[in-house]
Amino acid sequence: MAKTRPFDAAAYLDSPEAIAAYLSEAFETNDPSFITEAIGTVARARGMSALAKDTGLSRENLYKALSSEGRPEFGTILKVLSSLGVELHAEPKAEKVT
Repeated sequence: MAKTRPFDAAAYLDSPEAIAAYLSEAFETNDPSFITEAIGTVARARGMSALAKDTGLSRENLYKALSSEGRPEFGTILKVLSSLGVELHAEPKAEKVT
């Protein structure tokens, strides 16, 4: 029987474009838990130790905060996204056509 491993998106987040596309898809869900977990996946892909050093937060706290059960403060999210080289932008919602 063939052995398989669980899918880990972090293995495919190897470019700024892939990271931006992955996070954009997560943001479109409007699901805070999913978005937090997606940011955590990107953090793991980039290296949690380096992220901890860059943000001044502990690895343990980052793992906890960036899990699907985590409830990070917005300031933490901003620090992490900045360290990951990601910017947030606001744009108006598209009007619904009825």
